[in-house]
Amino acid sequence: MSKTPSRRPSFALTVIATERISPNFQRIQLQGDSIAHFDTDCIGDYIKLQFTPQGSTDLSTLDDSVRPVLRTYTIRDFDPQSHILTLDFVRHEVKDPCCGFAARWALECQVGDSIQIAGPGKSPGINNSGDWFFLVADMTALPALSAQLTALPADAQGYAVIEVADANDAQTLTAPEGMDIIWHVAGQGTELVDAVKALTWRAGQCAVWCACEFDAMRAFRQYFRQQHNIDRDYIYISSYWKNGVTEEGHKVIKREDNEVQASSFA
Repeated sequence: MSKTPSRRPSFALTVIATERISPNFQRIQLQGDSIAHFDTDCIGDYIKLQFTPQGSTDLSTLDDSVRPVLRTYTIRDFDPQSHILTLDFVRHEVKDPCCGFAARWALECQVGDSIQIAGPGKSPGINNSGDWFFLVADMTALPALSAQLTALPADAQGYAVIEVADANDAQTLTAPEGMDIIWHVAGQGTELVDAVKALTWRAGQCAVWCACEFDAMRAFRQYFRQQHNIDRDYIYISSYWKNGVTEEGHKVIKREDNEVQASSFA
């Protein structure tokens, strides 16, 4: 007898605002009493947007035996009084009707539209006991990096390097004065990995937080772990996506990669 797949709790929200805040970022605000139990500690954590296999947000059309298609996004902000959740999406056109559900929805949704989410899930934070800090992100990880910056000690020093597609995609970030915020424009000279390697390595224990595309993540992992011998307790490094692969495919690749890395530490 086949077992019906269990569904995680979901919360219905309504789009109350959608705005193009820069050439390549779309900011969407969702509201609903269903997330009244969320609190400000969830900023920087992730939620799962839910779609049907055809890309619709109307889950009432799903058979009980079918799980929703999930797409992961970081909570950019949350107002616990008004129950408003803010998400930032990287704007890009999607031609394949079978994928890019969240990207297409972010461009097309209107105020009053509804969507269901699951979560939040806790995202690992940077080790705050480092002598100095090195944070790296591409555009997909900018909301998560912004939350990490606000959690650093007030006297923190180091670098936060963020790759954007256009100089006008840079955002105002809250960070300790000792953190050097560096906006790297993609396609203009050096690659993100090279830009990070060019920065002066400081003395003392470095704590690393890095999130980006899968292939770039592996290059950063080699740089931080092997070249600078950062202990696993002082490094968080993750891929948020892989070029040319769906989230489902990336999840498989990421799991296999994590297994290989776990065995190397055994």
